[in-house]
Amino acid sequence: MFDHILSILIFFPALAALFGVVVDKDSIRAYGLSVAVVEFALSLMLWFGFDASVSGMQFMEQVSLIPAFGVNYIVGVDGISLFIIVLAAFFTMIGIASLTDTKNVKNMIITLLMLQMTMAGVFAALDAILFYVFWELSLVPMLYIIGAWGGPLRVYASIKFFLYTFTGSLVMLVGMLFMAYFYFQATGVWSFAILDWYRLILPQSYQLWLFAAFFMGFAIKVPMFPFHTWLPYAHGQAPTIGSVMLAAILLKMGTYAFIRFSLPLFPDASVFFMFPVAIIAVIMIIYTAMVAYAQEDVKQVVAYSSVSHMGVIVLGTFAMNVEGISGSIFLMIAHGVVSGALFLLVGVIYDRRHTKMMDQFGGLASVMPRYATIFGLMLMASVGLPLTINFVGEFLSLLGFYEQSHIITLLAGIAIIVGAIYMLSAYKKMFFGEVTREENKNLPDVNKRELLALIPLAIITVWLGIYPKPVLEPINNSVEAVVQLMHDKAITPEAKSAIPSVIKKDETSTQEAH
Repeated sequence: MFDHILSILIFFPALAALFGVVVDKDSIRAYGLSVAVVEFALSLMLWFGFDASVSGMQFMEQVSLIPAFGVNYIVGVDGISLFIIVLAAFFTMIGIASLTDTKNVKNMIITLLMLQMTMAGVFAALDAILFYVFWELSLVPMLYIIGAWGGPLRVYASIKFFLYTFTGSLVMLVGMLFMAYFYFQATGVWSFAILDWYRLILPQSYQLWLFAAFFMGFAIKVPMFPFHTWLPYAHGQAPTIGSVMLAAILLKMGTYAFIRFSLPLFPDASVFFMFPVAIIAVIMIIYTAMVAYAQEDVKQVVAYSSVSHMGVIVLGTFAMNVEGISGSIFLMIAHGVVSGALFLLVGVIYDRRHTKMMDQFGGLASVMPRYATIFGLMLMASVGLPLTINFVGEFLSLLGFYEQSHIITLLAGIAIIVGAIYMLSAYKKMFFGEVTREENKNLPDVNKRELLALIPLAIITVWLGIYPKPVLEPINNSVEAVVQLMHDKAITPEAKSAIPSVIKKDETSTQEAH
């Protein structure tokens, strides 16, 4: 039953998109939503069939593509990638369900299905060339979404987005080619299989250069400071669905790739660059939070807030321990749910007023109470209120890095408080006080179609905030394997001391008893 489920998950939406070309305009919404529902159901099957007690790869498939150079179609999932694949399918379904009467809706649905194919491919690929192909292909649908359905500066925003990410990807490709070459030198066989590369132990000097090459591609995608300047333009000009997919899934490709590639391949270099990366992450958190506070456009507030919270994910990733890395992966999922919901909520008010400027609103809580309630819940989750989904990820990420540096963790924690200030300030401007503008007095509250998209996100936000175990346990098991691999491969004393060995207490006591 599960023999080829990953390949079906990857290529089913692409095949459906091709068939969608001949579907008439009146039926395309039902067709697209049906495809997305089936895709999400398949992702749930993947989750239910996943053995949470196993730390390694599951549902693996391998087909030889270019044997002479070791290029293969290899896919598989572990706890690190499983839930991001489920989240991608979920947001594709939510996105298609929430589409308004936009121009060329048929092209938009076909584009979203193609984007779903590339997202599933990135998080399932276990061959570096296959990963790179899906990574690059993901740029094309998003370029089209921004360029065809965006705002007045959509062409500038889409080209800037493409050039930044494509340039970083080329540097990453050079690093991949060198990794394959080093593997050939060590074994006499060409291979781009990531699991094969995990067996390589490279000198620290090589690790430093290769880490830098991979870092360029991943940091621009996140985006990390100072490579973040493409993101506010992309968010500002993209249609609502473009911002949702970008914030919820596409940004996670960079932080996911750090855990899949940089940490296990270059453990000594990761430790060497740990504090410089952590300082950049803190700058991300503080600087973008201050910029968000200065915004008058609510969508830009959410966009800069998104970058700020990505800084916490980066900080947890480079904690080099199970708590931090598990927290960063959980926060990727949490950030996807919450930021995706916030962009959807901004789209709701934009559809009614065709403006995103906060000074055009005020008193919306009395006019749109259901909208204000859901917005308030997501805002509280965004600032890390306990018993909401973001709190779990942020707490674990900061707890993990606390073992490396108390001061940096303290700075990051204080910066998160700044996030509460600007988000609450934005909420006050939009929802409290008197309704002073005539055009706001009769705004309709969220309708059934919008509630269909928003209520599941609200439920997930509270459910995983209260009971994160179903997601956190599989993540923990896979992260433990990665941290142990890093510890075993570390060659410098600094790396050995920074990366803890993962030995479960029950196993240790059993060995001592014997």
